[in-house]
Amino acid sequence: MTAGETGGASGSVVRRILLGSQLRRLRESRGITREAAGYAIRASESKISRMELGRVSFKARDIEDLLTLYGVSDELERGALLGLAREANVAGWWHSFGDVLPGWFQTYIGLEGAASLIRIYEVQFVHGLLQTEAYAHAVVTRGMPDAPRAEIERRVALRLERQKVLVSENAPHFHAVLDEAALRRPYGDRSVMQGQLRHLIEISEHPHVTLQVMPFSFGGHSGESGAFTMLSFPESDLSDVVYLEQLTGALYLDKNEEVAQYGRVMERLQKDSPDPEGSRDLLRGLLQLS
Repeated sequence: MTAGETGGASGSVVRRILLGSQLRRLRESRGITREAAGYAIRASESKISRMELGRVSFKARDIEDLLTLYGVSDELERGALLGLAREANVAGWWHSFGDVLPGWFQTYIGLEGAASLIRIYEVQFVHGLLQTEAYAHAVVTRGMPDAPRAEIERRVALRLERQKVLVSENAPHFHAVLDEAALRRPYGDRSVMQGQLRHLIEISEHPHVTLQVMPFSFGGHSGESGAFTMLSFPESDLSDVVYLEQLTGALYLDKNEEVAQYGRVMERLQKDSPDPEGSRDLLRGLLQLS
């Protein structure tokens, strides 16, 4: 992967993961343990593990020492990997929201911004990339009733900034399946919900957006495990990631068998839900009832 293949600071997370995986392959191909690699850069085995998973920034000196240890002497190859390390350390736009942004969510925002395909299933509320400002304000306030007004405004601003990915020059395809429960559960007053439903109808016409609604009338369905997000990337050597958010953290699944299982659930949800036009009809019906 070259410098221009993932544009913007959002790609720094992807570059970090790609560099980490390349370092891991080099280490394993030489039969070197993580402990030995850590010793070579005056660090622990766990530091090597975090580097290979792309969870920490990279120091040029550490990369140079590891490449020497792994027998990489070709100047072009060394230069490419060191360049990747520099790009991986670029701070993303979201770092300016560090006061309200949990560390575990920063990785997700970087991956979301670099994805070419985002697939989501949501049941509790409308997904963050689809929320209006008023609805987002109601969701954040409900979730943090004791937070200062300034903090709530910052969190809403962060959410709105994230939404720019859907209208960017290299916007990903966004395929959302919203459970009808997410549309019937009120956040804010009647006007907030009406505005949110209108927004969903409008944005569902966007060329990069596919929106489906899983109706109550279908009964039990394959999304029984709850909300999840699937991210796919243009880089061929970066596997799909399933993101599962929890109250105080998140899980990132990238093992082929786990990703495939979620993929089958997503395909079933998409098949069993009304098509985009039928889903818009359902949204219009809910709007009339609200």
